[in-house]
Order: sequence, then C-alpha cells, then structure tokens
Amino acid sequence: MAITTGDTLPDAQLLRIGAEGPEAVSLAETIKGKTVVIFAVPGAFTGVCTTAHVPSFIRTKDGFAEKGVDTIIGVSVNDPFVMQAWADATGASEAGLHLLGDADGAFTKAMGMDFTAPPAGLIGRSKRYAAIVEDGVVKTLHVEESPGVCEASGGEALLATL
Repeated sequence: MAITTGDTLPDAQLLRIGAEGPEAVSLAETIKGKTVVIFAVPGAFTGVCTTAHVPSFIRTKDGFAEKGVDTIIGVSVNDPFVMQAWADATGASEAGLHLLGDADGAFTKAMGMDFTAPPAGLIGRSKRYAAIVEDGVVKTLHVEESPGVCEASGGEALLATL
C-alpha cells in the first residue's frame, strides 16, 4: 500500500558520494525535527526528470526556505555515482539540493511507490511524487498519474500548498 498524508516515512539508508566514496545516509536522522521536501523521480538523466522536475525545485528552493523548509531531497532508484553526476549536471548540487540514490529500491518499495515499465527500460523504479514532511510525517503528498508528467509533483505546485 502506498504511503499517504499523515503517515510516517519509512526509515531508509540512501546513498551519496562523500569524501571517501559512497556513504549511507539515514533518512530518519536527516529529517528528524525538520521540515523537508522529498521528491522522487523514475530515473536520473531521464527526460522529464532532468528538464522539468529537478529544475522546478532549483527555481523554488528559496521560496521553500522562506516557508520554513530546511532541505530539499531528491530520490531515484540509481546508484550514488549516477546521482552525483546528475546533481552536478543539472545544477542541483550548486543549488543545495540533495540528490540521493535508493540503489536497491528498498525505500521506494517501502513507500509503495515502485513501478516497472520494461519498454522504457525502467525496472523497479519510483513513481514521480513530491511531499512535504514534518519531523518524519507526510503533511502533503502529490503523486503523478504518469511517470512522464511533472505537474502536481513539481516545485511550484508543491510550494503553492504552503
């Protein structure tokens, strides 16, 4: 069953590239006591994810900060090397967004947001969504009906709910 408003996020060990290579990031520790935006995409370097979703959160980062959001986290079922390259290529790193890899898809499955689309080569990937989370509890959740669309889950649509 998919997570919904009012639910507590499952804990997860996501991955990023640190000073000495891949390192685990405890989602629970990262978001404890904070207001965060978490958005997820079907794949790093894929069309809409790269041209619409990440840029929407770069554009709205300051607006979220003004509304009390401490950090913006992007998640994809990809390895941390790909996520770091994607963050650098899109300007997400420079903007201060944190793009983290859910390499084995465990977090995505625990969220009930996994899907598979073999014709596109997307196996065990994440649905496109965005959420506002306060101290681990989902306050707002926008899930796209199609992975190729970024409307409800874009930065501007989510920011308008605050």
